[in-house]
Amino acid sequence: MELVISLLQQMCVYLVLAYMLSKTPIILPLLNISHRLSHRIICYVLFSGFCILGTYFGLHIDDAIANTRAIGAVMGGLFGGPVVGFAVGLTGGIHRYTLGGFTDLACAISTTAEGLIGGLLHIYLVNRNRANLLFNPAVVFAVTFIAEIVQMLLLLLVAKPFHQAYDLVSVIAAPMIISNSVGAMLFMSILQDRKTIFERYSATYSRRALTIADRCVGILHTGFNSENAAKIARIVYEETQVGAVAITDNEKILAFVGIGDDHHIPETRISSQSTLDSMSQDHIIYLDGVEHPYQCSLSPTCKLGSALIIPLRSGDEVVGTIKLYERKHKLFSTINMSMAEGIAQLLSSQILFSGYLQQKSLLTQSEIKLLQAQVNPHFLFNALNTISAVIRRNPDKARELIQNLSQFFRSNLKQNIETVTLREELAHVNAYLSIEKARFTDRLNVDIDIDESLLDIQLPSFTLQPLVENAIKHGISNLLEGGTIRIYSDQSPDGCTITVEDNAGSYQTPEHNHKGLGMEIVTKRLENHFGRDSSLKITSEQDQFTKMTFIIPTA
Repeated sequence: MELVISLLQQMCVYLVLAYMLSKTPIILPLLNISHRLSHRIICYVLFSGFCILGTYFGLHIDDAIANTRAIGAVMGGLFGGPVVGFAVGLTGGIHRYTLGGFTDLACAISTTAEGLIGGLLHIYLVNRNRANLLFNPAVVFAVTFIAEIVQMLLLLLVAKPFHQAYDLVSVIAAPMIISNSVGAMLFMSILQDRKTIFERYSATYSRRALTIADRCVGILHTGFNSENAAKIARIVYEETQVGAVAITDNEKILAFVGIGDDHHIPETRISSQSTLDSMSQDHIIYLDGVEHPYQCSLSPTCKLGSALIIPLRSGDEVVGTIKLYERKHKLFSTINMSMAEGIAQLLSSQILFSGYLQQKSLLTQSEIKLLQAQVNPHFLFNALNTISAVIRRNPDKARELIQNLSQFFRSNLKQNIETVTLREELAHVNAYLSIEKARFTDRLNVDIDIDESLLDIQLPSFTLQPLVENAIKHGISNLLEGGTIRIYSDQSPDGCTITVEDNAGSYQTPEHNHKGLGMEIVTKRLENHFGRDSSLKITSEQDQFTKMTFIIPTA
């Protein structure tokens, strides 16, 4: 009875240590099977310590020690594999051997064997993709039970004299087998509970974070403003279930949702010094309402009692904050604090990307305006001269040209959007060519042959007209007669090829292989929209032809 009570006391010590261990970061590597050397070293040191403690806490019986050393050896093998298990068992065995007694050698061998048994089970289950069973308390009970039986057999085989070993085993076998097996099972149960809590925490965090990220995608693409901030604040409020959520820029509240929305009014200036400090110092401020008191700067009766303030950045620049609040007497959960930082990083990335999209849009509009500015002045001058010449001899024709000119410039206004269909682009080109054909009369013929299936494909606006204008300005205008411009499509292995071709063949490559500003802009916009393979290519043979070609990839 004394032996049973002693072993139970040792088991209780193990369980207390296991519980305390489960609260520390050192246990995290053990909760997942890892082959990293650092994790194996942790496993070896930890369970070797348990082995040695089990020996020291043991009860001396007839020059032997009844103990719970087996728990450390078996657990070391289960968590670390056969090498770690052998090393843990050997360490515990050598320590026991140094204490002497007629069972010293037998205990050293048996402790090593127990660590090896746990390690062999580890490698068996891992190789069969059943590593989760290593954390099953029932499996731990069974393997420890077997290991302890092996220990008793080794005591009978190795310890001398045999009759003394037999008497010892008769006394300690049942208490040690049961107590060590139950102790190992409860030890693993405590660690398994910690593993389950950790996984549930991680799953909850991941699920909420992914939901928030999914719901927030694209909202800030149109800018960091009050309307979009209100949508984001509502999503964060619903998913985190905190007391309130606010989003500010550098000067004012953009959005507020939750408790206190009667006095935290959007579009009002920031009154909280903590918010201003968070932005100016670029760091998170947590006012927990206890060590760091929080008091609403707008209303003394506000029900909010704590706040977490996180700066929002666009690159290296702080552009605002996101603030999470809890009501008085309710502290922030750890998961919400961690998630708040992740949300802030997500929003900061979206704000940065939004700025990039706005800059890209402005650049696109500038490029379109530049193309229009290149075309419009001399085209308008030529068109007005042509109409002036025609109006005397053919007023009806002049009226038609004026209508075409009006249609061209009306189309130009619509071309401020980034993409249009090929059908719309051809209509714009036709309006342009109607004026040019009147100017050149029989010196200009036009042939358009585009596959009908391509007409609804989207392409960058203002793509074809600069090519046609270039062909007339640098090609057809140099011919005395018989000028022809062809606009046609062909199938190619990479997609559909669109070609603008003239029969003048007078194109000359500018210096440094530069295509000219207009052609460079067209090329850049084609590459940005379709990819580098759609870059504008120009080929020319003197007095024969000039071809300007680009590819529209097919899906």
